[in-house]
Amino acid sequence: MKFLNDSLIEIDDLSKTAEEAIKSGGSLLVSEGSVKTEYIDAMIASLQSNGPYFVIAPGIAMPHARPDDGVIESSVSLIKLTHAIPFGHTSNDPVNLVFCIGATSGNEHLSLLQKLTRLLNSKETTKALMNADSVSQIKSILEKRN
Repeated sequence: MKFLNDSLIEIDDLSKTAEEAIKSGGSLLVSEGSVKTEYIDAMIASLQSNGPYFVIAPGIAMPHARPDDGVIESSVSLIKLTHAIPFGHTSNDPVNLVFCIGATSGNEHLSLLQKLTRLLNSKETTKALMNADSVSQIKSILEKRN
């Protein structure tokens, strides 16, 4: 499992739409060998058909798709957007942090969600992540929460 490794974190992403943000976060998973490129398309298709259900808190989105949509190894990436963008959620837009999740099974999916929930359960941690301006700062915040 790859959970927010340095190579899975990007700061100052310039995406202007939800689809671009999903592509950016998904591309990190592809570069790491964790998912196939079609997984990115599946995450975007999920947004288009199901709406922004994965915008789980103010400023935070967790796009994902099904394991059989191209997941090779369970992993999570994070992109921090330079400018918050709308995903179409009535109460949690605009989004600053996009955690793309690729899980090999339903159990792995739940495990990754629990790990992220523990991390983001603290308003302090969420605020610190939103204000971080380097990968090393984000890694420091993550280490304090583990």
